[in-house]
Amino acid sequence: MKLILLIFLCPVLVFGQQSTAAKLANYMQAQSTINHFSGTVFVSKDGIPLLKKAYGMADYEWNISNTVDSKFQLASVTKQFTATAILQLVDRCQLSLDDKLSKFFPDYPKSDSVSIHMLLSHSSGMAMGFKEIVLSTISSDSAYAAIKQIPYAFSPGTNTAYSNIGYYLLARIIEKVSGDSYAAFLKKNIFEKVGMKHTGVSSNDAIVSKKAKVYRRAPDSFIHNPYINWNINLGHDGVYSTVEDLALWDKALYGTTILSAEMKKKMFTPHNAENWGYGFIINPFYNHGHQLIAHDGGFFGTMSSFNRFTDDKLFITVLSNNESQSHIIAYGLSAIAFGKEVELPYRHHRVRSDTALYKNYVGQYDAIQILEVDGKLYYNDLERELIPESGTKFFRSDDNDRTVEFVRDRTGVYNAIILTKGGVKEIFKRNRSQDNKKRPAR
Repeated sequence: MKLILLIFLCPVLVFGQQSTAAKLANYMQAQSTINHFSGTVFVSKDGIPLLKKAYGMADYEWNISNTVDSKFQLASVTKQFTATAILQLVDRCQLSLDDKLSKFFPDYPKSDSVSIHMLLSHSSGMAMGFKEIVLSTISSDSAYAAIKQIPYAFSPGTNTAYSNIGYYLLARIIEKVSGDSYAAFLKKNIFEKVGMKHTGVSSNDAIVSKKAKVYRRAPDSFIHNPYINWNINLGHDGVYSTVEDLALWDKALYGTTILSAEMKKKMFTPHNAENWGYGFIINPFYNHGHQLIAHDGGFFGTMSSFNRFTDDKLFITVLSNNESQSHIIAYGLSAIAFGKEVELPYRHHRVRSDTALYKNYVGQYDAIQILEVDGKLYYNDLERELIPESGTKFFRSDDNDRTVEFVRDRTGVYNAIILTKGGVKEIFKRNRSQDNKKRPAR
């Protein structure tokens, strides 16, 4: 009986996957055509690829297209490899999560109060980053001397705030404990074991075949990325890879070849109210109600997104080399994979609108505040204008892939908005008790 049922079910499952694959492909083609996405995408379900494709240019000057095996900077998706390396050292009893920073960097301010666990879980109190230092040509020693002068945002262990400095220091700790360079340790203990033959750590000297150049967006064109000092920009950033290698990495994380079950549990457990595990965020707000282990990255043109819906065995990664919003695209792709209706990207055009209606739209919709100043609507602050494309629908000036539509109830009152992000629609109800509490000065 089970065999007969399976025979009947198989065509249905195959047809469902083909339908989903077609929707994913249509969505990405629209992202490429309308929003000029440049990069690669990989979506798989139960290990079976539904979409694996490259878009845009690896080199604008020479008109060289991206390919599926193009290598991309991962930006903060690097953090999961740093966390894995640290946990491998813990597995080998060469480190403890309770070890203090002072054990490795005794001259670092407050180092007696900062543990490895705090660095991993973004609870150390260290500041966000050190962008200006990364863009300089100073030595590693000079960079460390400058970084340790950056003040803490709060006392270690008392709060949570995302910190690149913490992961930079973790990379340096890997080097001190192992005796290897950060790049050599990751290659030997992670990349080679997983079979990630097209993954490595960037340097300013090495020539890497098929590595996509990175470009930033200007108002009407693309421009070159600035110089980045890869001797310093590591731990929180630095790894490059391909979507196929990242799919191998996703598969490896289901087993215990790289990390023991105990260390994986620590990595995938949320350790604070912001749901930070080690190198990953656990069940972020964009999880569609499914178990999600993820991390995004972005730095000067590089945008990356890595998403593991572990209960569904759904894997989605999006890598971009021209500042395309990979995290928003991944959100749209995952919605399609879960069978949700997703609006394809389209060209937005400003229209004339009746500004007298705007007073009806102003208010608080959950965490979103709609403001009106001098006949213009704004989203949360005066830097994000809402531009009308109809009488009730607007697109954001900073991101036309995000729209806001005002919805009337049966009494004719605008009591909800439909927020569309990456084509995914979300409804937010108006909170009348919060209206007018944060009105900006005119």
